[in-house]
Amino acid sequence: MEKVIEVRNLRKTYVSKKKKEGFLNGFKSFFKTEYFDIEALKGISLDVSEGESLALIGPNGAGKSTTIKILTGILYPTSGTANVLGLVPWKDRVKLAYQIGVVFGQRSQLWYHLPPIDSFSLFSKIYELEEKSYRKRLNKLVEIFEIEEYLNVPVRKLSLGERMRCEFVLSLLHNPKILFLDEPTIGLDVVAKSKARDLIKRINKEERVTVFLSSHDTLDIESLSKRVLVLNNGSIVYQGDINTLKHGYMKKKIIDLKLKELKGDFDIKGVSVLKRKDYGVKLEINLEEVTQDEAVSEIIKRGEILDITIEDPSLEEAIKAIYEEKGNLEV
Repeated sequence: MEKVIEVRNLRKTYVSKKKKEGFLNGFKSFFKTEYFDIEALKGISLDVSEGESLALIGPNGAGKSTTIKILTGILYPTSGTANVLGLVPWKDRVKLAYQIGVVFGQRSQLWYHLPPIDSFSLFSKIYELEEKSYRKRLNKLVEIFEIEEYLNVPVRKLSLGERMRCEFVLSLLHNPKILFLDEPTIGLDVVAKSKARDLIKRINKEERVTVFLSSHDTLDIESLSKRVLVLNNGSIVYQGDINTLKHGYMKKKIIDLKLKELKGDFDIKGVSVLKRKDYGVKLEINLEEVTQDEAVSEIIKRGEILDITIEDPSLEEAIKAIYEEKGNLEV
């Protein structure tokens, strides 16, 4: 597949300052300024293919927002190269803007006191869309995102979920090839989040729009992306598919049992009891001490099993394991 994003050895260093207690002409002073560098990105490299959906994961301060801002042309890097749709983002920001869409969950692009239709009309002029093409595109997006009843309602009167659907329409009006999403479902309720994910997946599948997602919500990541990139302290600590991430960093399985009767305890090598009530038992298997088959063979000797489920580790636990391995416990 054609690569739409290519990044090589990208670095970004910020110069920060802080006031430091000092002395001036023998008198105590608090006006001494000390400057120091903060490395937000420490030479990251990555590729994204056309039509792919990639998730960028990391704790606060890992470099996620800095990466997105560089790739969208908002920030200049300190060094390194980046190519987005054949353009250098920070040099060709205006040209790039016609080919990408951006949705920030905490920052609206809609005019707060005006209905969404007015913002859509304004953006069609900004993106120099031909009127007939704009109307056709708008009608399609209104149908996909189901916002017809909100078109003439002032944005301030919309719920967060309704507003976010309008934000997606706004970002897709000009047929972008890449959609950058920064915490797109933050603050939404469970139903609204599920709807937003379904709509993003539909656009990705039907229109082959490349999705570059940054989120702390592991359900967003698992629902929308097959490949993940984990940032920690400005460096990439993992690149690969989600299943490999989960099974590579989590050496545990969770087993839920419902027994007809209990014939013994669960003093089994590599197995620990997480929860127990009547004939229901929740167990954890440490796969570094025992295989799943060996553990299950011993477990079924403890009583007649009416029901059993074996769960893979959660993505959140896998990510936490990576942070712990790299010496950063902030999740």
